[in-house]
Amino acid sequence: MKSIRKFAYAAVLTLSALSFAPSLASAQDAAGTFTLTHEVHWQNAVVPVGKYRFTLGSTGAAEMLTLRKLSGSEAGFMLLVTNEEACEPSELSQLVVVARSSGSFVSAMQLPEFGMTLHFAVPAETREVAQSVATTTASAAR
Repeated sequence: MKSIRKFAYAAVLTLSALSFAPSLASAQDAAGTFTLTHEVHWQNAVVPVGKYRFTLGSTGAAEMLTLRKLSGSEAGFMLLVTNEEACEPSELSQLVVVARSSGSFVSAMQLPEFGMTLHFAVPAETREVAQSVATTTASAAR
């Protein structure tokens, strides 16, 4: 009789402990899909053309963006969010891509439906390339 009571007590403690543990679904703040029309560099990863599903989750002090390719050959990427800021609700979510001599880099992901903009590391442009871009822009305006 005493062993049944101890077993029941242990079962109740286990169930109550599990109910207080956070679930995986609550750990992910944002999720959605997007399509890349050309290859981009996203921090240290080269992300090919295709349709992707993203999820944003908290890993302690930092936010982690996970990308999973839905079309073509399977691919997955985990990216550290450099900075996150609140944004005003607007109509469109968008990726902000900047051009560098070594390719296109994602610098931000605007997610107004979740009220946030995510920023990512982009390599600095060299002085020679920046001057040639400014010269090209100025000559095109004439």
